[in-house]
Amino acid sequence: MQKRTFLKTGVLLGIAAASSSFWAACKSAAKTTAAAPVLPPPKTRRSNPFTLPPLPYDAAALEPHIDKMTMEIHHGKHHQAYVNNLNDAVKDTVYADYELEDILFRITTADADKKIRNNGGGHWNHTFFWQSLSPAASAGAPSGNLATSINTAFGSLDQLKEQFNNAAKGVFGSGWAWLCVGKDKSLFVTTTPNQDNPLMLQVASKTGTPILGLDVWEHAYYLKYQNKRPDYVAAFWNLVNWKEVGMRYEKAMFG
Repeated sequence: MQKRTFLKTGVLLGIAAASSSFWAACKSAAKTTAAAPVLPPPKTRRSNPFTLPPLPYDAAALEPHIDKMTMEIHHGKHHQAYVNNLNDAVKDTVYADYELEDILFRITTADADKKIRNNGGGHWNHTFFWQSLSPAASAGAPSGNLATSINTAFGSLDQLKEQFNNAAKGVFGSGWAWLCVGKDKSLFVTTTPNQDNPLMLQVASKTGTPILGLDVWEHAYYLKYQNKRPDYVAAFWNLVNWKEVGMRYEKAMFG
């Protein structure tokens, strides 16, 4: 009798262990599936090479906060290099005729994608950055739905600035600070290293739609601010093109 009970208990324990492993595997598979990003369908295919967009203002227009020489080097040398390298990198790849955002959505951490990732991000990030800035006299302030959303998410514009500044100052080495609209339509602040950005669905630790970004690579500020990144970050707020940020917010929220 004791032997039969022992055998029965052993069988039941074996079944329980197998069931536990089975359900654990199912949960793990479900987690993996849920975490996979949903990639939007590609737009109309591109037939021309990427080109350097002109600055939307004179190179000296952001002085004294960002000097003319920095703008000329940053735009004409650094950004131009990203464009040239991107055109070279996409040749004979699956990305050869993709629009830039479609490349960013699909780029991965694979070594084969590294050059496209770095230069595609560099081109998109800088184009976005130039448009985020405006001469101080016309920079304005957030208004309407954007202002309301900032107050809801952060408490006030000053509290957004504080959180954003801390994020930008805290980037180790080279990278970017971002204000984004998330999937839940709320605002959040995040950072990315190097030339990554929150549109890189398979790369970024936190994804969303950027509406404001700040370049904290040393080449963005070193001629004027040397190693004083906090001073550069503080000066940035004198130049934010809130009209552009507001339009990006409306597009991200309402399409």
